[in-house]
Amino acid sequence: MTVHRHRGLYLEDLQVGDVFEHRPGRTITEADNLLLSVLSMNTQSLHLDAEFAATQEFGQRLVNSMFTLATVVGLSVADLTDGTTVGNLGFEKVTFPAPVFIGDTVYASTEIVSVRPSRSRPDQGVVMFEHSGRNQTDVLVCTARRAALVLRAPAQASPARPGQ
Repeated sequence: MTVHRHRGLYLEDLQVGDVFEHRPGRTITEADNLLLSVLSMNTQSLHLDAEFAATQEFGQRLVNSMFTLATVVGLSVADLTDGTTVGNLGFEKVTFPAPVFIGDTVYASTEIVSVRPSRSRPDQGVVMFEHSGRNQTDVLVCTARRAALVLRAPAQASPARPGQ
């Protein structure tokens, strides 16, 4: 019997130009929007007040954009970084070209933009991910570039320096 355990990908598994389409998507609920908004102290009426939001440009509540970003990145974890990421190094160029509404389903994809071994951590490397989120009608709702520190495959990692 062979036991298979799916985890994230190591640095050596990630090739520049590769694109991953993450499934399933995530349908955003009222509870999701409410919880993230109040937990993060974002009391913006566009997220919380249906009557107010109905009088504004989109005619309904907007899903908190931080929830949208977290969902798009989160959808990538099972395919890319579960158990192999050390941590996020930073985000750059985050955009929200269209709103997300309660009841929308968000789907994500990720392109590998760059991959390099770490200069200071021989058993790790730096990957730049380009995440994109689209709704159920294929409208782009979020993009983000994210740098992450990722483990190297055990056979590829350099031996630890003396004293470590």
